Amino acid sequence: MIPSVNDPGSRTIGLLAYLYGPGKHEEHTDPHLVASFDGMAPDPGRDPKATLKDLQQLLDQPVDALPEHARPAAHVWHTSVRTTADDRILSDEEWGEIARRIVAAAGIDPGSGEPACRWAAVRHADDHIHIIATLVCEDGSRPDDFRSGKRAQAECRLIEKELGLHQVAPGDGTAAQRPTSAERHKAERQGRERTAREELRETVRRAVAGTHSEAEFFGRLAAAGLLVRKRVAPSGDLLGYKVALPDDRNKDDEPVFYPGARLAPDLSLPRIRERWTSATPSDPVAETATDDAPLRAVPGPASARRAATTAAWQAVLVLDGGDDGIIAAHIAAAGEVLDALAKTSAAHTRKQLGEAASAFERASRSHVQAVRGHDRALRQAARDLVHGGPALGRGEDRASTAMLIDMVFFLVTAAAAWHGRKEHAQQAAAALQAAEHLRAAYQAAAGHPMAVLRERGRLLPPALHQRHAIVLREAVPQLAEQILAEGGWPALASTLTDAEAAGHDPARLLVQAAGRRELDTASSVSDVLVWRLRRLSGLPADASAMPPHRTATDRPSRSHTNNPAGTRQDSRNRPRGH
Repeated sequence: MIPSVNDPGSRTIGLLAYLYGPGKHEEHTDPHLVASFDGMAPDPGRDPKATLKDLQQLLDQPVDALPEHARPAAHVWHTSVRTTADDRILSDEEWGEIARRIVAAAGIDPGSGEPACRWAAVRHADDHIHIIATLVCEDGSRPDDFRSGKRAQAECRLIEKELGLHQVAPGDGTAAQRPTSAERHKAERQGRERTAREELRETVRRAVAGTHSEAEFFGRLAAAGLLVRKRVAPSGDLLGYKVALPDDRNKDDEPVFYPGARLAPDLSLPRIRERWTSATPSDPVAETATDDAPLRAVPGPASARRAATTAAWQAVLVLDGGDDGIIAAHIAAAGEVLDALAKTSAAHTRKQLGEAASAFERASRSHVQAVRGHDRALRQAARDLVHGGPALGRGEDRASTAMLIDMVFFLVTAAAAWHGRKEHAQQAAAALQAAEHLRAAYQAAAGHPMAVLRERGRLLPPALHQRHAIVLREAVPQLAEQILAEGGWPALASTLTDAEAAGHDPARLLVQAAGRRELDTASSVSDVLVWRLRRLSGLPADASAMPPHRTATDRPSRSHTNNPAGTRQDSRNRPRGH
């Protein structure tokens, strides 16, 4: 149940006309009162003799009784209270009781003989009511409505439990501002799927992913087609910025600008600058190194994705046991990786990756202060993805995308677990929602490359399968039987064969790959191990680019047929990985 307290207004009659009217698109049905301050207020919806003016005058009497100079300019308090889509339809009596509890909790009509305001609750749809009140009590005093929105939220959490409704995760004040009803109606009139605020938030978020300077950030905003206004101090220092969509205009045909801080708390210029505190040099072709990957350049989409996979791998370990401030920085940077991945994704994964990035946006902020600088590898990974350019939907680009999505899924799951331990309910829920979108994106990206690997695995001699099974049982006894029963086992056997041919010890690789965390959340453990082994051993993610397997049982003639040069792939000629 979601209450939405609006800023105070000045015209009681105007709001009543909307509540009892047909709505912007005839969406209001049977407007009528379900409760009021005295239970006897006139109802213009059900009483043919009652008018909107009658109800307005009754509500405004305490305001009009004050001397004109003492009347508050903004005296109309208004909130909507809405159930979620999967909740049952409540009766008028239930909504009436909800309204009485909300105005009591918000300080509008606290009860127990305390001064109270006049109010009325109007229902014009199955799933919500509107409560209107005038912010002057019967004795001429002002109500104690400080933080009325938070108090209404807390009361709704209690109501949800008592009525068996969907329980909304409590917030902590770090969420981005929701679009107003006026913004939503405007988007509907213009035929937009989202409000201008939401479009701007996503565009700015993706523009800042992996940036290293103000010049780069503002350059990306301009390249994205946004109108930008900078706020400059008399000294010449840049204080802030505003952005607008070129086609989003007010009644005077002027662009509607939104400050960064009104899009999301971490999109103000000071908060964005925190990301650059310990940034690496702004070189489009960056070089980085980790404990299990050599120094490398990042020239294209596939290489950028492999580098990002390594950065995500290391970040999962940080989330396992790092300092809270460092973890918060890594989670925020993980959001940048998701934004960059969505921005550069191929068509078949674009929707789900975009949804994952949008969902995780809520998980990227909490009251834990992020200690920036430690998140450098993830921010560099986001930068590499942007500079690597869009990925194609085939070949190594597609396979390396599947590899990265697989690893980012575990990073996002680890973030959900950390938020859960910290009792960050909304952030944990958002991270889990992002993980579900990543599952869907993985299925779209991994279908073809995994099919190739499985087919290669099915062509292996039974004796080789048996040998790999023995190694699997020795290296990861707790997972072996589950993996052998999965449909992805042939793909893992194929990868073990490739790794062994490249000079690696399969048992050692398996222990190293399975020794990390989060395998218990995987829908296919064999898939996870395939990508981890291929990354660790420097194998191409796309096995269709590799020659057929050569085994000890191959006849010489077949060997020469599959490999005209008659040479064995070894460490001197295998593709170099990361």
